Amino acid sequence: MSEPSIFTRILNGEIPSEIIAQTDRLFAIRDIAPQAPVHLLVIPTSQDYRDVVELAAGDPGLLAELVAFAAELAAEHTDGQFRLIFNTGAAAGQTVFHVHAHVLGGGLAEGTLGG
Repeated sequence: MSEPSIFTRILNGEIPSEIIAQTDRLFAIRDIAPQAPVHLLVIPTSQDYRDVVELAAGDPGLLAELVAFAAELAAEHTDGQFRLIFNTGAAAGQTVFHVHAHVLGGGLAEGTLGG
């Protein structure tokens, strides 16, 4: 069994963070190093999947729930206009290997990644 990810530790209350929304299978927090005026993370409560590719293959229904949850959060925090980003692999910027989506919004210009 692997060590609990930082996200699991946040969910379990071991690391302080404000959970801004939650369902039975997902939760959302603000990114601690925001790359946009609105930068939220949408995270499955289970750390069974390292990245979005594993999630899509192993539980496509949960991936669909994650996207729908991200859209709900974007409707609340960014008037429904947002970017949804998954980093997959260390060379692509993934630092926590517990699948999560970045919801970015708030006046982003075309051609930028959010920062």
